[in-house]
Amino acid sequence: MENKKYGHFDDANREYVITDPKTPWPWINYLGNEDFFSLISNTAGGYSFYKDAKFRRLTRYRYNGVPMDAGGRYFYLKDGDTVWNPGWKPCKTSLDFYECRHGMSYTRIMGRKNDIEASVLFFVPLHTWGEVQKLSLTNHSTETRRLKLFSLAEWCLWNAATDMENFQRNFSTGEVEVEGSTLYHKTEYRERRNHYAFYHVNAPIDGYDTDRETFVGLYNGFDEPEAVTEGKARNSFAHGWSPIASHYIEVELQPGESRDFVFLLGYVENEQADKFLAPQVINKQKAHDLIARFDTVDKVDAAFTELKNYWERLLSVFVSHTGNDKLDRMVNIWNQYQCMVTFNMSRSASFFESGIGRGMGFRDSNQDLIGFVHLIPERARERIIDIASTQFADGGCYHQYQPLSKRGNNDIGGGFNDDPCWLIFGTVAYIKETGDFSILDEMVPFDNQVGTEVTLLEHLRVSFNHVVENLGPHGLPLIGRADWNDCLNLNCFSWDPNESFQTTENKTEGSKAESLMIAGLFVVTGRDYAELCRRIGKDDEAERALKHVADMVEAVKHHGWDGEWFLRAYDFYGNKIGSDENEEGKIFIESQGWCTMAGIGQEDGLVDKALDSVKERMDTEFGIVLNNPAFTTYHVEYGEISSYPEGYKENAGIFCHNNPWVVIGETVAGRGDDAWNHYTKILPSYVEERYSLLHKVEPYVNCQMVAGKDAARPGEGKNSWLTGTAAWMWYTVSEFILGIKPDYDGLLIDPCLPSTAREYTVSRKFRNGMYQITVKNLDGRAKGVRQITVDGKKISGTVVPLMEGNHMVEVTM
Repeated sequence: MENKKYGHFDDANREYVITDPKTPWPWINYLGNEDFFSLISNTAGGYSFYKDAKFRRLTRYRYNGVPMDAGGRYFYLKDGDTVWNPGWKPCKTSLDFYECRHGMSYTRIMGRKNDIEASVLFFVPLHTWGEVQKLSLTNHSTETRRLKLFSLAEWCLWNAATDMENFQRNFSTGEVEVEGSTLYHKTEYRERRNHYAFYHVNAPIDGYDTDRETFVGLYNGFDEPEAVTEGKARNSFAHGWSPIASHYIEVELQPGESRDFVFLLGYVENEQADKFLAPQVINKQKAHDLIARFDTVDKVDAAFTELKNYWERLLSVFVSHTGNDKLDRMVNIWNQYQCMVTFNMSRSASFFESGIGRGMGFRDSNQDLIGFVHLIPERARERIIDIASTQFADGGCYHQYQPLSKRGNNDIGGGFNDDPCWLIFGTVAYIKETGDFSILDEMVPFDNQVGTEVTLLEHLRVSFNHVVENLGPHGLPLIGRADWNDCLNLNCFSWDPNESFQTTENKTEGSKAESLMIAGLFVVTGRDYAELCRRIGKDDEAERALKHVADMVEAVKHHGWDGEWFLRAYDFYGNKIGSDENEEGKIFIESQGWCTMAGIGQEDGLVDKALDSVKERMDTEFGIVLNNPAFTTYHVEYGEISSYPEGYKENAGIFCHNNPWVVIGETVAGRGDDAWNHYTKILPSYVEERYSLLHKVEPYVNCQMVAGKDAARPGEGKNSWLTGTAAWMWYTVSEFILGIKPDYDGLLIDPCLPSTAREYTVSRKFRNGMYQITVKNLDGRAKGVRQITVDGKKISGTVVPLMEGNHMVEVTM
């Protein structure tokens, strides 16, 4: 298989270093950790926003444009007749040297041309509503050089959806102010908005432009702006049309001299009474305060050091030393980093999701918690309350909510019947990590309606009951609009290409559509709910829950087993889906994953049989496909899943998100080699080594989908970064392969290892203790702990008790 690498991992600096700007797809990074965020590609494309990529977007970006990745934060250098950019784009002038270093919440891009070096550090400082861009110019020649420097940021008119639609208004509303070296974007501030943006540089400027057409030229692109080509700013002032912010600085560099410039893209909110200093003159005090925080290189360097120290602390919570660099770099750096990004973004803003059509997902955000809760538990706690507040009194919930308002999305609605189970899943993960049972007493509303507040524990109860009260004819959960697989639309029956499969009329009245995926999920989360109830002294509720769980296990064994694997579902009419009786779609991954994770029928060999069937029918060199055989025609009773060509997305694509479910199932069955084999097929560091060129998307993070064996290009990746794969890969390797599981009373040690694993250590901060855990597996065992010693003393069982301070733990398999 042909492979080409476009960069390499730098583990010591926690960076991925890109050395060729012509990556097979833009390879991006995320800046920001709290409420101001930026997406940045390896050529400086992307955009910035405050909290919500739809309603508070600062800068414009063009999705699906030609050429790809147009719009970003650009610096143009005019050196005589040569115009170039440190990130190669948009001018694409050939560089003598190029390098992009994507790190933990920062990106550094460096270009060199004709002995002039330009290096730009991009980052969002902690607790800051803005992006810092530190540009360093160095003259490596023996002559004095005179350069013309132009910056460029193109403002989005705040609402990214209407920014692309409502031109009859937009072309008349753009407003700016200029004050010294600061260019202000104050569109719509005169009326209902209390926010503006600005772009500043910490140096005197020789000119500026705020009108795009004047700067670029009406018939030019970003690659050839007229102002840059002619080497002169126009001092244009935008009135409507398309406002931009461009600084012009004339720079003289002596031989060997370097000069630093600090550019700051900032966001400000003012109270209604404090919006203006004078008629139509905005109150700039908060902007001045923000600028003052980063007006020198020393201040910027201190803020960058603070950011690096922040990530040093976060990534010290769980550190593995396995002797396998490809594994350790993912466990210790990139997997945890991707978990932070998915926690912040859910599925809303990537280079595959515009940030407009999706908010924070109910199921998505609960799953993301399992990869994030060990990093910043207090933020996980807040997220759980936010999620639960969008739930309905019957246990159902909005499928998504907007991060700015924290209210449910009416246009998406609810009815996805797996959603309620995930609230139990996320809450239990939080309490096991923190021991904070007080969250259960928090008063949380339904549908964000004041006066409807009940305890979070009551929200968990109605979540559990939502499944119990919505069972089909086989005693299995009714699917509703869909379960985890949004594209298995068994109650949709859509022939209209202009309607969404997920938001059409939900024809559930009289439906017999049941889900085996929800059944397995309910067994896992139902047991979690019962154990949680026991822990807080609600034994009667625990017993009630376990009875329903036992009933579900029996229903799955009697009505959900197809002979060699678990069925996927029953359709509207009660016909089997995912059965050997079907011509297409005989076997699906979701039910094999969840029913084996739940250990349903393990004593009767069902788990082993199902996992063997997955290996035989669904496994490929790139991962496990979602279903097999692929659908070759549209099945209206199945919905969107059969609308995709074979091998793509939900139609027999490798949906990486649910591959870890099978891996966990393999660990439940004690099959360590099989678990490791499945896991490493979608582990980014292994993928990078094998097929970066084919894979296309970033080699340092997981993507959602890899083309399956029926596709035109098996192994090609799509939908990178924002995927539940991140949290599930973390959960799988940390808790089920390496086997370090947070539990109510301590750390439960239960590895499931490949036969090649002989010894490894994990440093794990947990509650008030730091545990140095060494696992010795001299006999190459897959499963089973023989003995654990803590500080040299044997303990009974496999739970390392809660202790303060530092402790040495030795585990013998």
